[in-house]
Amino acid sequence: MQLDTGWVGWLKRDGSGRRRHFKAWIFTAVLSRHRFVFPVREETTESAIAACEAAWSHFGGVFKVVIPDNTKAIVNEADPLEPKITLAFLEYAQSRGFHVDPTRVRSPRDKARVERAVQPVREDCYGGEEPASIEEALAMGTTWCLEEYGLRRHGTTQRRPREHFEAEERPALLPLPGEPYDVPVWSEPKVGLDQHAQVLKALYSLPRAYRSRRLKARADRHTVRFYDGAKLVKTHPRVAPGQRQTDAGDFPPEQAACALRDRAFFERRAQAHGVNVGLFAKRLLDGPLPWTRMRQVFALLDLVRRFGAPRVEQACAIALEADMISVHRLRRLIEIAPATVSPSSSPARVVPIARYVRPAEQYRLALVPAPSKGDPA
Repeated sequence: MQLDTGWVGWLKRDGSGRRRHFKAWIFTAVLSRHRFVFPVREETTESAIAACEAAWSHFGGVFKVVIPDNTKAIVNEADPLEPKITLAFLEYAQSRGFHVDPTRVRSPRDKARVERAVQPVREDCYGGEEPASIEEALAMGTTWCLEEYGLRRHGTTQRRPREHFEAEERPALLPLPGEPYDVPVWSEPKVGLDQHAQVLKALYSLPRAYRSRRLKARADRHTVRFYDGAKLVKTHPRVAPGQRQTDAGDFPPEQAACALRDRAFFERRAQAHGVNVGLFAKRLLDGPLPWTRMRQVFALLDLVRRFGAPRVEQACAIALEADMISVHRLRRLIEIAPATVSPSSSPARVVPIARYVRPAEQYRLALVPAPSKGDPA
């Protein structure tokens, strides 16, 4: 099967009077020259996969080899020896069991059967016609392939393409797939500092080791997978655009509590430093929007780190008794309050006993009576 694409026609003017150009994926069987035309508005990997799915249904089976040109929708990097196929289309080809063999750049003979297929489709199928929609253009193209081009004798094979295909090519095709293909979307998002990456306008969490790195992401109808090269990093259930899917195991306990808005975690942290500290934190978080006061709890825990748990516990007891729930005032109360020093914390100063001490009797002076007035001096 050879595959080509090109502009083939115009749609009817819309309400504003503007004409819309449309393309078509054109499939041509190499042996019989039987064709299938799939009109599209844009030449993308998703439209290429949708065109292939419609082609297999049209032909009644899957061709074993597909020879496309070097369109970016299928070939990511053209090379005559080792071309790199787009990940989404390569995965699709593997799931359906056919091989992709791109042509060389500027080598029309590599797909000579389909190289001049765009012009006949544009002039013979859609010439002078302006379908109202892509669906109408698809119906016109299918009728042209089966009833007009398919029953017209080919100049090279001298056989009708449709009859030739039914007789010789259809028996050699792979069987039709049992269920519709879930088209994945591949991207390379960057993991932000908040450990979330955006895929299809939704956010998904990644482990801390992948912050500020680019990963490959594959999103299908149900799951989103992240890869670091060939290594699977994370799998998330897919959520709607604008939503966030966070796994608490990707974060340290403190960050996970913030991400999940777990107020009980911070109350337990404060309770570990004292009963009054825990009650003070609980009073801080009381209200309809407790996560807006998380910073005040962080400041309370920072006071414990700076001044010690006993001083903060004592200050919290005084503040709760006065119904003063303010971290700024609590810090001021701790700063102006004298630090209580327990006797066991610092030993009492004792004057050491001197090594050589004279007895007290040596410092005593004998009491000499005072002389009377009549006594001689």
